[in-house]
Amino acid sequence: MRIFAALALAPTVAAASLALETPAPGVYVHYGRHDVTTIDNRGDIANLGFIVGSRCVAVIDTGGSAAVGAALRAAIRRVTDKPVCYVINTHVHPDHVFGNAAFVDDRPQFVGHARMPEALARRGPHYLNALRRDLGTAADGTELVAPTLTVVGETRLDLGDRALTLRAWPTAHTDHDLTVFDEASATLFLGDLVFEGHLPVVDGNLRGMLAAIEELKRMPARLAIPGHGRAVRWPEVMDAQQRYLQRLLIEVKQAIAAKRTLAQAVETVGGDERDRWRLFDVFHRRNVAAAYAELEWDE
Repeated sequence: MRIFAALALAPTVAAASLALETPAPGVYVHYGRHDVTTIDNRGDIANLGFIVGSRCVAVIDTGGSAAVGAALRAAIRRVTDKPVCYVINTHVHPDHVFGNAAFVDDRPQFVGHARMPEALARRGPHYLNALRRDLGTAADGTELVAPTLTVVGETRLDLGDRALTLRAWPTAHTDHDLTVFDEASATLFLGDLVFEGHLPVVDGNLRGMLAAIEELKRMPARLAIPGHGRAVRWPEVMDAQQRYLQRLLIEVKQAIAAKRTLAQAVETVGGDERDRWRLFDVFHRRNVAAAYAELEWDE
């Protein structure tokens, strides 16, 4: 399975139009659907964005297929002819990275958490096979593109009269989450550290996600873009997620203390949350299982 270097050739993919919003000057966001990847949406299910400086453009996540990435690139070109100098991935999940291939010809730096290359090498082939299975020819052109610049701690990127602060997080939603803070507008791109409307997904560490929320609250953002869902008030955007995750933590601990099996916990923990979240039936049982596997070692 190929993992493209930054100078590989990008595929030619027909680009559908992507709707953009401008929540702050020079900041553009496309809101993905609350859905799983289908032929109809081609993986347009995560929030994507870009920030325009005086010198160049930084892209933040690129969508769930090369077709979505090409549509994002075309949307950028409708806004500016400045070059794309950075393509930043908040984490390796396919709905955030599979549009990367559409930007390879721009020769940007592809940026990710220091642990993202290992995660891409380990998970990427499986993700790519699943996309090709689910989308068929609609997945054409989608390939794995590895970071050429990785972040440990914090890194500052200059777009020309505009600086971005990238922060690598300890294990939370994944073990390689990255946030992007635009200093000019105080806009914070959260990736999947925060979900709004869409059920939060625990793929890394439940306690890590709760710890990240407490740390995120201290960041001086005026506007925050979650990985899924609308931008809403900061830091209130995290309240519903924090409540759900805290409940998950408490109830899974109680199930383990009561000697319930994993199968029993999956059937009993948090089922009445269903009406509060989109995609509850897709992800909640997985969250319970992930939390159980994490917390059973505490007993």
